[in-house]
Amino acid sequence: MVDLNAVHEVTHIDNVKLNEDETAVVIIDQTRLPNHLEYLSLSKPKEMYDAIKLLQIRGAPAIGIMAGYSMYVLGKQHKDLPYPFFKQKMTDLGDYLNSSRPTAVNLKWAIDRLLAVVNSGEGEPVEVTVNRMGIEAKKIHEEDIEMCRKISEYGLTLVKPGDGILTHCNAGPLATSRYGTAIGPIFLGKERGIDFKVYADETRPLLQGARLTSYELQKAGVDVTLICDNMASMVMKNGWVQAVFVGCDRIAANGDFANKIGTSGVAILAKYYGIPVYSLGPTSTIDINCPTGDDIKVELRDPEEIKNMWYSEPMALAETKCYNPAFDVTDHSLLTGIVTDRGIIYPPFKENIAKLFEKKE
Repeated sequence: MVDLNAVHEVTHIDNVKLNEDETAVVIIDQTRLPNHLEYLSLSKPKEMYDAIKLLQIRGAPAIGIMAGYSMYVLGKQHKDLPYPFFKQKMTDLGDYLNSSRPTAVNLKWAIDRLLAVVNSGEGEPVEVTVNRMGIEAKKIHEEDIEMCRKISEYGLTLVKPGDGILTHCNAGPLATSRYGTAIGPIFLGKERGIDFKVYADETRPLLQGARLTSYELQKAGVDVTLICDNMASMVMKNGWVQAVFVGCDRIAANGDFANKIGTSGVAILAKYYGIPVYSLGPTSTIDINCPTGDDIKVELRDPEEIKNMWYSEPMALAETKCYNPAFDVTDHSLLTGIVTDRGIIYPPFKENIAKLFEKKE
């Protein structure tokens, strides 16, 4: 029997929010999961930068929500400045926060929305501008909740009860809000009595699949099996996977998309075995000004994450070189569809993404 209270708790967890007097951003420290549920209260620029850079908060939508709240909190701290100085200060702080993780388009997208409020504030008291920043930041969060619900609804139409779904990295409630994106349909299905068999890649080297995805799914009563990244081919060959659902940190105008390192390999395997691959994310993740995946800047992370993280002793010699990209880019030719809050985009992606944005305008 499914514990409905547990399902509710997991799918509606507040992973990012403002504190009561709106002077700090409160987040779940995802680096402490699954064994420790701890919250961080962030009010200083360096704390906010580090939280994003060190993956204490991660997932493109969640980063966007936090960025909006961070800009608002920082704006309140400088509300006594004359407008020209306030505008410059917020621009500088926005640039600083945006430099923490350049691949995730939602980070810059949210910061730009808050800066647009700042830039429109000339001629009004700065305090009024700051209040409008708070309204905009909360609107970003509310929009994401609604986006996740819609993405989950669309994604649920692509699978049937009992299907095996493989996912890579984490794109659940912890990475977004409410249901999540890539595993949102699984949570929504569970609430409606639809069961799936989920295979979660551990996602080396940071283990988001093991620490976060399997945690969320297990707590929700979903039939989840954790596998090492290099086991994906075997479960596909065995016929246990009917669909691949993954998130996205940035989608180029031609459908190429950046996601956690290893996603491209999963898509190549799925193509070989004839398994459909879907990337699920909000339309804000689509960067219409980024022509192809070749134009996506991929973040390189500390080599020590490979050699030392999670181990009591290093697993390689100190002088051994490491290559540690945070993301890879999956070619659109490997993709079956892009599931957004505004519907499912099918090939040809370049033309249909352009049409989606034409309708949006």
